[in-house]
Amino acid sequence: MQAAGGTAIAATGTRRLLSPRGAWLVALGVGLLGFLIDLATKTLALAFLDPQRPIELLGGLLTLRLIFNPGAAFSMGEGVTPLFTGISVVALVFVLWRLVPRVRHLGWTVALGLVIAGILGNLTDRLFRPPGFLHGHVVDFLQLPNFAIFNVADMCITFAAVTIVWLVVITQVDLAGVSTRSADKATT
Repeated sequence: MQAAGGTAIAATGTRRLLSPRGAWLVALGVGLLGFLIDLATKTLALAFLDPQRPIELLGGLLTLRLIFNPGAAFSMGEGVTPLFTGISVVALVFVLWRLVPRVRHLGWTVALGLVIAGILGNLTDRLFRPPGFLHGHVVDFLQLPNFAIFNVADMCITFAAVTIVWLVVITQVDLAGVSTRSADKATT
């Protein structure tokens, strides 16, 4: 496909692909925004919530319940916080050095930005919150009925996972914005 004047347009179908710089800007922008929202909400939770007095909102649909989680999802692995810290560092490095440089599709770029935000939010807690470096407990404060207590970083990771499943299964596009549909591969 060419634009006016014969300049090539990088596109999949009718979608434009991001430049390498654009992909970095989007991924880091989404990551930074998500991280800052996570940090701000945790700061507010620590300032205004009492662990002994949860606050029910929306008729009990959402409860603000402050806890300090030494483990992973659903408080699993409470005794191996340094291991989760190490895994988080490795995952963050992998996303930043292996995935973001290859991504050109906007959906994948946003998903990776959300992964960055989620990892950074919980990693920051593990590094800098009590009881100490590498052993910090993650601040969780959002609870839905019959579900774990979580935070904005967890929401970022969850939304990233849903987006990635959508891109792989429904949209069928890879990091570079290339279709992975077998019919599209046969014609290219």
